[in-house]
Amino acid sequence: MRFERALCAVALVGAIAGCSSSSSDEPRFSEPSATAAGAAAAGSAPAWTEPGGYSFVLTRGCDPAKPLGRYQATVKSGQVTDYSRVGASAADPGASAAVDLGPITGDEGEEIEVPSLGQLVEMAQTSADDGGEVNTEYDATDGHPVKVTINVSDDPGAAECFLISDYKAG
Repeated sequence: MRFERALCAVALVGAIAGCSSSSSDEPRFSEPSATAAGAAAAGSAPAWTEPGGYSFVLTRGCDPAKPLGRYQATVKSGQVTDYSRVGASAADPGASAAVDLGPITGDEGEEIEVPSLGQLVEMAQTSADDGGEVNTEYDATDGHPVKVTINVSDDPGAAECFLISDYKAG
């Protein structure tokens, strides 16, 4: 339930940012880049279908040296059934392992739970449809997302980044 409200908030911010922009009303959707090892652009990666069950590690934050948090997640039938924080974030070494993901904006506000990869892709698509700048990279082998960057603001420093690693289907 909290995830849907956070998604609506992202969509609302994107709509407001799009309405206040002096540029064209066309959505700003960046084509995926292949900067990560093993990642491919959307056109060259196989189409990914969310499997019935999988696990992954989600690293949140755009600065790899100072992530906002790392989370091990397990997904069944498109829903995160379990997640836990992996260590303390580099930004706050004293953080408790029981801390939630935190606000999607990085500011104070409502906390969200770790999204499934399907929910993360859906959130990126909604943001792009609402005029946000979105960049998604995919695994060249099976097509699962490996990095999602969403920015619904004109401020380049306001991007929200999600790095996916240790993906295991089944």
